[in-house]
Amino acid sequence: MNHLKRPRRPRVALPGLGSAVALLTLVGCQSYERVPLDLADHRAAFDTRLDTTEPISRFVDRLAEQGHAVPDRFDPSDGLSVAEGEVLALFYNADLRIARLDAGVALATFETAGLWEDPQFGFDGAEILSPAGPFEYGLTLSLTIPVSGRLGVEKDRAGAAYEAELRRIVDAEWSTRAAVRSAWASWSVASERLRLLLEVIGQVERVAEITDRLEAAGELTRVEARLLRAELVQTRADVAQATLDEARARIALLGLMGLAPDAAVDLLPTIQPVLPTTHSDTIDRLIEANTLLAVRRAEYRVAEESLRLEVRKQYPDITVGSGFGSEDNDDRVLLGVSLPIPILNTNRAGIAEARARRQVARVAAETTFEQLSRELTLSRAAYDAARMQRAAFERELVPMLDEQSAEVEQLINLGEVNTLLLLETVTRRFDAKSRLLDLRLAEIAAAVEIDRLLGPDQTESPVPVWPSNDENNQHTTNTSATGNTPADASTTNEDSR
Repeated sequence: MNHLKRPRRPRVALPGLGSAVALLTLVGCQSYERVPLDLADHRAAFDTRLDTTEPISRFVDRLAEQGHAVPDRFDPSDGLSVAEGEVLALFYNADLRIARLDAGVALATFETAGLWEDPQFGFDGAEILSPAGPFEYGLTLSLTIPVSGRLGVEKDRAGAAYEAELRRIVDAEWSTRAAVRSAWASWSVASERLRLLLEVIGQVERVAEITDRLEAAGELTRVEARLLRAELVQTRADVAQATLDEARARIALLGLMGLAPDAAVDLLPTIQPVLPTTHSDTIDRLIEANTLLAVRRAEYRVAEESLRLEVRKQYPDITVGSGFGSEDNDDRVLLGVSLPIPILNTNRAGIAEARARRQVARVAAETTFEQLSRELTLSRAAYDAARMQRAAFERELVPMLDEQSAEVEQLINLGEVNTLLLLETVTRRFDAKSRLLDLRLAEIAAAVEIDRLLGPDQTESPVPVWPSNDENNQHTTNTSATGNTPADASTTNEDSR
């Protein structure tokens, strides 16, 4: 019996199809570009940050538009004030620069969240080894359709995470302002203490000269003379230590402002008492305006959205596929649908973990409030105590010792010299003024801490404002932090330096 052989079809030429698939795959891919790190170039920019003040002046204008407290003008040529120092810190502070770039990571996640998964291309081929065996193959293209709504929740969760980063920037900016004020007061006190010691050493040297004359005349014993000379040596050592303390305080202050440690800028000292912000109910103000509590609320919202996302992952997405194939020399169209059945796993582990993390975020916010309320109470007590002691020193002790010093000077002019009394007057007067400086510093530090805890005094939620790309070549995002999610996330720019 003769069997008619079906003619074998020529094998399908697939290189062209494979090339087309490869081309489509590469169209959506991004390329890599190497950006070298040049610290020598950064050093040059670091050392000359105050050479051009126009970008900082524009930054001051932008701060004023957002309702931030700023100086009337920025001009370090006539000396740098504490208000101008705060602006410099907001512009150049190293920790703020890193925090703002970290926000760029969260923004990138937010902008790319909620995208559909890439379609999958599949190919199966088989060669029948019999002489007349056909080449069998199948081409498929599958796509997951997110009917569960998971992608929308992913977008909300990414938006909450970005909102939390913005809140961290606001907290860092407000804390940096407070740190500059405290550091400025510390440097001012160190500078004034050094000036007082230089004044004291001149007075002690004068006492030493009188001591030498009295010892030579036999009117002063060697033991008494040695005691006075020892005081001179000790005072010179104190001057050296005070010089180091002033240098440390200055370098720390310049570091907060993002300036080089040897920056040639005149700092204007200020140690005047300041009044902290007053409110009828400070605890309500703490809850409403404290920047760290705002961060904790944002972190709790992230935990809420994370739990919502894990719950939504229980529901399946549909995967549909279609393709073209050939079997036994018969061409055919392939169709396929897959749907997971949520009866065994149902993402129990993810939901349980997210629920536990939400509870952690809740307790973190509550304990942070408790800690901040304690800090506020202690700062109030420290401020009141320092203010009372400072007032007593200014009204009574320091004027008393100034009067004592003047009377001793009159006795010297009349030829009645008591070197031990003169030395005691000089040292006691310095100790009182040095203690007064410490009290002023404690009062300022407590007032600054109270203001930091009670948050920015703005009618609306504060918005982070940082140098734009044309001002400082830094990462930039002009996104409002007042909404529940970023409403207008702009593109980011990399630091070109």
